[in-house]
Order: sequence, then C-alpha cells, then structure tokens
Amino acid sequence: MDEKLAIAAREGDDAAFAELIRRHADALFKFAYRYMRTEADAEDIAQETFVRAWRNLKKFDVEKGFRTWLFAIAKNAALDAIKKKKPFLFSQFGEDADVIDALIPRASRNGADSPDSLFDRKALRDRIAALFAALPLAYRKVFSLRYEDDLKFREIAKALGEPIDTVKSRHRRGLALLKELNDRGEALRDNAA
Repeated sequence: MDEKLAIAAREGDDAAFAELIRRHADALFKFAYRYMRTEADAEDIAQETFVRAWRNLKKFDVEKGFRTWLFAIAKNAALDAIKKKKPFLFSQFGEDADVIDALIPRASRNGADSPDSLFDRKALRDRIAALFAALPLAYRKVFSLRYEDDLKFREIAKALGEPIDTVKSRHRRGLALLKELNDRGEALRDNAA
C-alpha cells in the first residue's frame, strides 16, 4: 500500500504523500530520537527525512519497500546532523525506555500496577537496560530496529547497508550474548548471597 501511495505522490498526488507522512511520522520520530536524544532534534530529523523523501521520490525503487527506503534516509539524515553537531554517545542508547519496553515480555507489561508489580517492573527494566548496554553497538542497532521499529531482517539489512545474513547472525549472537550476560549476572548474585 505504501508503494502505491509513493507512486501516486511521485505523480503529483499531495494527498498520497500526506498519507505516507501520517503513517510513518511517529515511528520515524522514535527512530530519529534514538540517534539525536532530544525531541527537537528528532523532530528536525523526521522533517528533514520527509523533505529528502519528497525531493527524491523519482529515485524510489518500488521493489525495495517504502518504509525501508524512508528509514535509510532517516539514518543518513541523523548521521549527517550528528557529524555537524557533536558525537552521539551510544552508551546512552540502553537507557531508552521504549527499547527496554520492547524487550520486556508483553505479559510483564500488561500486569497490574500494584506497588510490588511496579517495583518488579522497574527492577526488570533496569536489568534489561544493563544487559542491553553491555551488548556491542552492532548488536544493539539490530535489536533496536527489530524490536522497537518492528522491521523485518531484510528491511534492517537495507537500512544498515549490511548483508541480510550478517544481520541475522548479529541477532542470533546478540540473543546468545544476552542470555550469557544474564546467566553470568545471576551466578554472581547467587555467589554473593
């Protein structure tokens, strides 16, 4: 459906492009926020992304998918802005509550809001944040695009400019590393008790 709208927009249908903006604005803002770390900068990147997309609609390849193309533009816009500003500290990436929420099982997110459950949820979020922060950057990028942005592996590969097998391998290795880090942390707590 996005591809049809993009084709219509390319042919001058402003309403079609407005619909594409409506569909992707929130996800694009969240994506940009993880790079920029401020709402104002994320809004600027989202706006810049849509401007670049509008200007380059003629270059859009329907076979590659609009969402993937749009997120690749957003990534490039964010990296351009970061180069102009200051270096982004990816160590802060693990503190992003939305990413942590994506990693918490749905049952944990939908539990009752009793003080005990809120405390347990906070402890779980803190634990996941620590585990996530310990992952290498390449793994964190794949996890973020997969679980926060709900991209498929093929879309992640295109957005990162990496082969799909590399993305799948990083995902698999990242999961194994998360389990290993978690197990190691539990063993240290057991030995301290």
